[in-house]
Amino acid sequence: MDNLTHSLVGALIGQAGLKRKTGLAMPALIIGANVPDIDVGCFAWLEGVEHLAFRRGITHGPIAWVLLPLLVAGGLWWFDRWQARRGKRPEGRTRVDFGWLYVLSLLATLTHPALDWLNVYGVRLLEPFSHRWFYGDVLFIVDVWLWLLMGTATWFSLRQEKRGGNWRAPARAALAVVLAYIGVNAAITRSVEHGSGSAPTGSGVVIASPPPLLSFARQRITGGDGLYAVDGVVLPGVPLSRCNLAEIAGRDPQVRAFLFWSRTPLIEPGQDGVYRLRDARYYDPRARDRFTVPLSGLRCSAG
Repeated sequence: MDNLTHSLVGALIGQAGLKRKTGLAMPALIIGANVPDIDVGCFAWLEGVEHLAFRRGITHGPIAWVLLPLLVAGGLWWFDRWQARRGKRPEGRTRVDFGWLYVLSLLATLTHPALDWLNVYGVRLLEPFSHRWFYGDVLFIVDVWLWLLMGTATWFSLRQEKRGGNWRAPARAALAVVLAYIGVNAAITRSVEHGSGSAPTGSGVVIASPPPLLSFARQRITGGDGLYAVDGVVLPGVPLSRCNLAEIAGRDPQVRAFLFWSRTPLIEPGQDGVYRLRDARYYDPRARDRFTVPLSGLRCSAG
């Protein structure tokens, strides 16, 4: 999911009552909820689409679940001590307990891969022990309805706290509604994936992809071997098994990275005579860069 969603989840957990466990609890929860995305730094040394094979991997796996919260808790504990030494520690701050900082950072960090799993994009939950991608196909990567729900609940909870009211109740209610919302969407996805529907290119792969804004709708992606259809409309492509993709991937790190990440790869014959590797999950004939790799030296045999 996007980082605003991750941040709001951390904030709501704090407003549900856990922020009173230690000083700097809210920073621990919000930073912890986002810290696996430190892998965004890969853009500094990776080129093209190579980031697709790196992101949502090592920083989202079991080792990171343990170590990243330790870094967050340690950093906040040090910051509190640093402020105290300089005489700038806020007088109203609750005593900072390292144990609670770690527990809260751990809890928040675990929400991150759990939310990322909800998308069709996927996440490698077992990295580095396994390179397998996991997909929930439950929510679009940016869900404005979650923003609205969680943002409003966070604001109302803070407002109630300022007025001396029951500030925990709005946050707890919002978290319950979020879980129910996810559950309903999960049921819709499973129904679409296991239901009947047009599959003109076969049903070796069936994905119920949530579109933006229309949370309870689904695009049904079906097919396999580079031949896919979206809601029954066949996408341009040629069978991958007839082409020398493995040879090209062996010499081109861009193609290799794309194939490692791609769940529904297809080869699109371009009107400019260039063949491009794409993914049916994010197929847009107008977009040529973000999820697209040109194929140099492609050869495909006739069927």
